[in-house]
Formats: sequence, structure tokens, C-alpha cells
Amino acid sequence: MTAVVTPILHVDMDAFYASVATRDRPELRDQPVIVGGGHRGVVLSASYQARAFGVRSGMPGAQARRLCPQAVTLAPDFDAFSTVSRAVMETFRRVTPLVEVASLDEAFLDVGGAVRRLGPPEAIAEQLRARIHDEQGITCSVGLAATRSVAKLASRRAKPDGVLTIAPDQVVEQLHPLDVGELYGVGESTRSALRALGLHTVGDVARMPLEVLQHHLGRASGAHLMDLALGTDRSEVVARNAAGFGLGEPDRSMGAQETFGRDSADRGFVLRQLLRLAARVCRRMRGAGKVGRTVAITVRYADFRTLNRSRTLPEPTDVTQEVYRTAVALYDALGAHRDRLRLVGVRVEGLVSRAGVHHQLELGEPDHGWADADRAVDRAVARFGSAVVGPASLLRHDRGTRRSVAG
Repeated sequence: MTAVVTPILHVDMDAFYASVATRDRPELRDQPVIVGGGHRGVVLSASYQARAFGVRSGMPGAQARRLCPQAVTLAPDFDAFSTVSRAVMETFRRVTPLVEVASLDEAFLDVGGAVRRLGPPEAIAEQLRARIHDEQGITCSVGLAATRSVAKLASRRAKPDGVLTIAPDQVVEQLHPLDVGELYGVGESTRSALRALGLHTVGDVARMPLEVLQHHLGRASGAHLMDLALGTDRSEVVARNAAGFGLGEPDRSMGAQETFGRDSADRGFVLRQLLRLAARVCRRMRGAGKVGRTVAITVRYADFRTLNRSRTLPEPTDVTQEVYRTAVALYDALGAHRDRLRLVGVRVEGLVSRAGVHHQLELGEPDHGWADADRAVDRAVARFGSAVVGPASLLRHDRGTRRSVAG
């Protein structure tokens, strides 16, 4: 098989906080919007309409309002940001396990192992962009390259809502004319130090003798900067979550979502999707040896309004029917079936090791039940595949149809 030349993707959400804050408020989509920047605060994010006036993240709110007095200022909703971020990162992990989360709104992916299944990296990038827009109602930009730093730079140049590939033979042409401050990881202090040496562009750095660079910056820093300038920096993507961003460890929750091919208000149809998603999530939990106590659902209406509801169970579980029943109760409590939906999701949170949980039998409870049935299905799926074995109601409706479950 031919080696994949640009297997590394850097996916960056476009104006993430502003996009999430306005996605359910269509009246604001064409307006300049600032998230944060309240009294004596700083701007957390600005829509592209506000950026046209010079508003930037990290800017004092008072300065932002002077630049763009007509902007709508919104308070940040960190629960919503974290919820969307977790869903986006899970979308990435459906493509490849090699996802290195850099922050709430960006990650590196190594898709070299997914090309046989999903197509070339450019096609995977487009699939991800379409899926994130459809499921989350926001856009992202993707950079593709052979190394992490070049992929990061490519995604920045692809913004907003674009894809850019920089192949190894394009690095000199694309990188060397840029300001040295464009390099990934080069901050203002390093940029100033380089400028003091007469190094203004990436090409200036690349042409500098390595020993001279190391003399001024130190052995390790000089070598790393040279690698950045040549586009030969560390290319490995390490599967890990971002610490300090409220995401938690990847296995603290598991979930799945499905966007319908057509908006629907048919309760029976929606319940079948909830059952399918519950089965998918619980199968993954059992495979990982996890159980969880909190069941959460997400529903997105045809107009992109999105609601999340959750319920904590008396005991942790990995039983499909228990998760499904709770999801149905949450769905019915919303009265969501009165309006057309475009997406539903099921998530189990607060996961712990099943080995450390001892189930307390209740009086009259049978020795065998849904838990045993689930494990029998797991064994059958492992042998024959998920298309053959599953809940009877799903198998009846899935005959001859194509599914697009997100999990």
C-alpha cells in the first residue's frame, strides 16, 4: 500500500465559543457577537463579524466595545462548550484512535490507519467537517500535512470553514515567506529574540546555521526551531485528552449520536434510534469493563435548538434496557415528540470499573435477565458482526436500510 504523505490533520473549530453561543439563536448569526468581555473582563471569543472590527480573544472587554459598539455581548456557557467539545472529540475518535486533544476546540488526528476504510486524508477531512456541521451546527477548519506543526499552520490558513493541504514538497514554498511568529509554539518573546538576530521570516531561520541558532537559543530550543522551520518536527500524534479543559478522561463517559436523514416527529422512529444508540454505548462500556450511573440524552430540533437532559440511577449499570428506559423517560419528559427532530444522542457518564461495583440483588429479582442477554449478544456480535445480531425491533426496521449511527 502506498504511504500516506499527509496523514496528520489539525482540526480547529471556527470561533468556537461564539459559534456555540449563537447556533441556537439564528437572529445572531449575521451579527457581531462577543463572548465574555463583561465588566472588567476579557473577550473569550468573537464572531468573524466582530473580528472584522478588530476584536480579538484576550482583548479587554471595554476595548472590544469601543471597537465594535454594536456587538452583542453574551455570557459564556461553559457547560455547553464542554458538551459540544466532548461530542466533537468523540466524532474524531470514530475515525481514528490517534486523537491528541490540544484544547476544547482543536485536536491533532493521525488518519494514516483509516485511509483504507474511509478514503484519502482530504476525503476524511471533508467527512469530518460535514459531520460536525450536521451534528453540532458549527464549522471547523482542517489542515493536512506530514507533521503536526505544518498541519496546525495549514488549518489556520484554511479559516474559516476550509481545508488546506501542505505536502512535504510544498513546505518551502508555503512556510518560508511567513513571519517567524507564525510557527507553531513560537511566542512573542521568542519572536522578539529572533528578530533581534535579524531573523524575520521562517526562511531566515531555515537558512541560519544550526550551531548559530543553538548558540543563541540553547541546544534543544535551537534544534526544535530548526525542525519547525524545515517542517520536520515531531510528527507522532499521541492519543490523549487535554488536561485542564474540563473534558475529563476519555473513558469517564461514553456516548453516541445520530443525525436523521430526514427530520422526524415520529415517536416510534425516535425510540428506535434511542434503543440503537443505547445498545451501541452499552456494548462499548461492557467491552471496556465500565459501568455508569448517569444517563444523558441530547435532542436537536429541526431549527437547531438543542436540549440536554440527564438522570442519575440508583446503581451503576451497563445494561442496554436500563439505559434505554431512562433515555425514553428523559425524552418523553421533554415532550420533544411534538416537534420535528434532526438528531438524538445517548450518553452514560460517571464511568467506573465494573470490577469494583457489586450489584445488590433485590427481592424477587431473577438470577438471569437483560444483563445476561446483553452478554450473549456481545458474544454473537464478536463472532458474526453487529449487522446480524441486535434488538428485534431494530433488526426488523434495519433490513435493507443503511445506518449512520455515531458512536
